Amino acid sequence: MFVTSFVAPMFATNCWVIAPAVGQECIIVDPGMPDISHEITALVAEHGLKPVAALITHGHLDHTFSVKPLADGYDIPAYIHSEDRDLLLKPQGAHGAEFIETLNAMDFVEPNEVKNLRHGDQIDLLGMKIKAIHSPGHTRGSVMFTINDQILLSGDVLFAGSIGRTDLPSGSHDAMVKTLKTRVLTLDDDLRVLPGHGPETTIKFERKNNPYLKELRV
Repeated sequence: MFVTSFVAPMFATNCWVIAPAVGQECIIVDPGMPDISHEITALVAEHGLKPVAALITHGHLDHTFSVKPLADGYDIPAYIHSEDRDLLLKPQGAHGAEFIETLNAMDFVEPNEVKNLRHGDQIDLLGMKIKAIHSPGHTRGSVMFTINDQILLSGDVLFAGSIGRTDLPSGSHDAMVKTLKTRVLTLDDDLRVLPGHGPETTIKFERKNNPYLKELRV
């Protein structure tokens, strides 16, 4: 499997590009902000890839800002959980007060084709088994994706050594704890974790070392 990424300068969000191999179809995960569509387009061209879908782990702008130009530019659908879809049009619903005035002055438009996800949905792409895992806590509609039971795209649910914040609108500490107990700790140790920010890790390493997971196992 071919995996590469571009780290958006603002908020250091990982935009993952995944394909079965170089020169084949690919998915683009969490094209964030500022507008990184040119960088991702160049990355795709460099490796001879053909995007077929954009996957969004949740509705925060640092994960969605460039989804429209990329999805519409490649004429591909964008997948997002139904409970975060409204954030594509009104991101104010999940951002802190310091950004509201700026966001209110901006206009947001959905990609031409948006597909709603629910927990357990399987997406038929790239000849791979891609499964959506609804994982609320960071936002109501946060979702993780497994690919061929080998990779976990964890978004802002799980990081190397940490977890996503829950204090923003649409976040919930209680929901995050439930997600960690029932949706993260139940995952296979060998899963390679590609998070929304920071370096990749594995479920096995996080189970043993991540303080937020360790305290749930006491």
